This record gives sequence, structure tokens and C-alpha cells, in this order.
Amino acid sequence: MIDISTFNGPEILTTAEMYQADSQAISGGVPGITLMENAGRAVADHIMSRWARRETVVLCGPGNNGGDGFVIARLLADAGWQVTLGLLGDKGCLKGDAAEMAQRWQGDVAPLAQELIADASLVVDAVFGAGLDRPVTGDALHTLQAVAESGVPVVAVDVPSGIQGDSGAVLGFAVPCHSTVTFFRPKPGHFLLPGKQFAGEVKVADIAIPDGVLAEIEPATCLNGPDGWGTSYPWPDADDHKYGRGHLVLIGGAEMTGAARLAARAAMRAGSGLVTIAAPPSAVPVYASDLPVFLIAPVANAQELDNVLADKRKNAALIGPGCGLGLITRQMALTLLEAGLPTVLDADAITVFSDNPGVLFETIEEGNAVLTPHEGEFARLFDVSGDKVARARAAAERSGAVILLKGADTVIAAPDGRVAINANAPSWLATAGAGDVLAGLIGGLIAQRVPPFEASCMAAWLHGAAAAQFGPGLIASDLPGIIPDILRELYESRG
Repeated sequence: MIDISTFNGPEILTTAEMYQADSQAISGGVPGITLMENAGRAVADHIMSRWARRETVVLCGPGNNGGDGFVIARLLADAGWQVTLGLLGDKGCLKGDAAEMAQRWQGDVAPLAQELIADASLVVDAVFGAGLDRPVTGDALHTLQAVAESGVPVVAVDVPSGIQGDSGAVLGFAVPCHSTVTFFRPKPGHFLLPGKQFAGEVKVADIAIPDGVLAEIEPATCLNGPDGWGTSYPWPDADDHKYGRGHLVLIGGAEMTGAARLAARAAMRAGSGLVTIAAPPSAVPVYASDLPVFLIAPVANAQELDNVLADKRKNAALIGPGCGLGLITRQMALTLLEAGLPTVLDADAITVFSDNPGVLFETIEEGNAVLTPHEGEFARLFDVSGDKVARARAAAERSGAVILLKGADTVIAAPDGRVAINANAPSWLATAGAGDVLAGLIGGLIAQRVPPFEASCMAAWLHGAAAAQFGPGLIASDLPGIIPDILRELYESRG
């Protein structure tokens, strides 16, 4: 969960970009000591808004995160809280603003040790910041382990100690937190697994860094949500008609027909004016018995698919759900791409290229296709390393396609380097067919001429919002019916 009440934009900053934002703010006349005081005050205010006075232990590290911790301890103590402060290292070794904040703290400074936690009712984790690049060891490790064993609520400053800010990776050890207060803009590690699971509720606080610093930083990663694209959703005009809203061609399989039918429902709920299911002749009766609004075209091979595509009103395509891993799926995927249709390739339409992904990549017109792999499918096509954002971005550049790398921390990457992290997917989506619905939502949006990257962002958010609204017990066939409720709320929230 993220509190965006003081979050003025969808940007996500890497650790290096956040250092740059701090530096630019200071160069622009905001003293570093002011930024630190504001950061500490934001955390203290968050704590006092959530809990009554209680025995609180503030754990400080040797850097600026520790300086924030000294501010928090001072402000809580001034408000009548009982505060114990533990410091990793010597107070005399602190530098810069952190040293100044340590001098302003009038209480005792104890060595960081697990014994500090014995009587704590709340712990503030200000040991390490987002730039940690090595495993937590020594006194810090033992103290954090004691915090975890205690079960008391923990509030993290910036990121939970032990979580790498850019990747969300656990470096040795980290404590699951009740909440995390970060500053100016969130970081990838707040949303990428496993960091997402440790951060708890994420609050983004304004500490007087001006938004103008973003113009020079030019961040390429954003948090996916309507704040970024809501006004661009393809709402129909008064004079629109079904062909004006797009015509999606969806390739259906012979046996697993439910997958394509789920995708077709989702495409129409997303707003596509028409959906034609191109299916093997033997399966036509099954598809025809479903919703009467679907058009059904018997198609046995790629040559017959060409005949369907001769109608130029058919302007987008989706292939993969339930199609099977045969040569025909591969040939049909290449036919759709060669026809120049914006195309979503999902599931089987990804796996059929595992033996020679270069054939697929060479056929894709840059930015005109969406690949929606889960981690296993991704690994079959791409030999790239790094965190999830880095891998998705590299795959998009390599393939020329928009990559929607699925998971509880779905990452959407465009060939031009833009990345969106989708953070609203609940665990209820771990059910058969949910991916088919997502692919259908994307297909329905690109049929309405939404660019593939934006269509993928919209679809991922709608998918998560629908699942969250339904809650426990969700099955994939529930999702299309919830989409109108989510769209209604989105429509009514327009400025």
C-alpha cells in the first residue's frame, strides 16, 4: 500500500537519482540540514499519528539515515515519548549534517546492540539507507534479528535496512516493517519483490525538495496508475460507433478454449468495439456458444488468417491464450506481426519462439507489439541479468517490443527506455486464467489505438484494481464483470 497524499507525480527515482535530487536542492538554496530536519519530522509525525506514546527504540546508522534517526528521537522525546537511541559506531565519527543532528540530541547514545530491544514497544529503523550495497553483518545484523524476533512494530526510514533501494533485494537480512517513510519520490525497491514485502505501508513525504529538480534528472521509471495516464483513457465520444472503437482479432485454440474466451470478454469490457475470434473449425461451435457479441471466423492456418486480415477494419491482434505450442501458433504470430497489426503475444505465442527468439524479434516493428511473459517464459526468450527493472528494460530494447513482465511486482518496459512498475496487484490474482484476462485488456485497448506501452500500463492497473475490489475467492472469470465498476470510478474521477 502507498500513501500518495503528498506525492506530486508518478516518478520513481533510483538511489543515484535521489542523491542527485538532494544535491540539486541544496545547490538551489535548500540547506542539507533543513532536508534532514524535514525528513526526521515527517517520520516522527507519521509515528505520532499512528500510535500513542510508548517506549520507542530508535536505531541509527553512521550515515544520513542515522542523522534522520537523531531528529526522530529528539522530536519524539520533545513530545513526551520515552526514547532509547542506539548508534552503530561512534558518535564522534559522524560527519556533516548527521553530526550536527547528533549534537542536538540531548539524550544518551547507546551502542547498537540486541539488548536495546528488550523493552521496546516500537522500533524506528534508521540504520542503513537505500544505497546499501553489501550484506548486513555484525552488530547491525544481530540487532535487526532481535527486532524481528521481538515482533514489535517497526517504522523504517527511507527503506528497511538490508533492502537494496534499486532492486528490492535483501542483502543478508531485513525486518518486515509496519510502514516505511521515504522522501520526495519512492524508489524501485519499495515496489519490487522482495523489498515490497518488507516495506509495509509506504508513505512518501515532502521534505522541501522542489519538483523542478526532476527536469534535469529526467527519470525514466514511474509508478503505474491513473495519475500518469487517466486522462488518456479512450472514452468513447458521442458520435463513436463500434468500428471507431476498434476491432480486435483474437486467435483461439482448439482445446483450451476458455483462455481465449476470457481474453475476448476482457477486450470488450476494456472498450474494443468488436472482437473476432479466429479459431480452428473444429472449435467454432464452442466459441459460437459463448457471448453472442463475439464474431467467429474458422481459421485453420496462417494462410486462412491472411484472408481474415484482409478486412482492414481489423486493427489489432492478440495471440497466445490456449493456442498450443505447435508450428501453427508460431506461423500465425509471425503473420500478424508481418501484417503490421499492433499485436499482443501471450503465453504459448511467447514459448513457441524459445528455440529461436531472434526470428520473433526481427519481425517486430519497434514499439508495435506487447510480450506478456511470466518469469519462466521470460527466461526462455531473454538471456539478461540484473534486477527486474533492468531485465525488462534490456528485453524491450533487444526485442523492440513492450515487455510486461508479470508478477506481484509487474514491470512494464518500452523499447525507448520508459518503465512503469505496477504496484496494485493483490495476491488474489494467483489463479488460472488471470493472465488471459490481462492479455485481453491490453488487446482491447490497443484496438482502440492506445499505444502499446500505455495500453499495457492501463490494463495492468485495471486488472489489479478489479482483483482488489473482488477480494478473496476470486477466479479469473469474475474479473471481466468487475471492469465496468472500475472504469465507472475512473470516468467519474476525471478532473
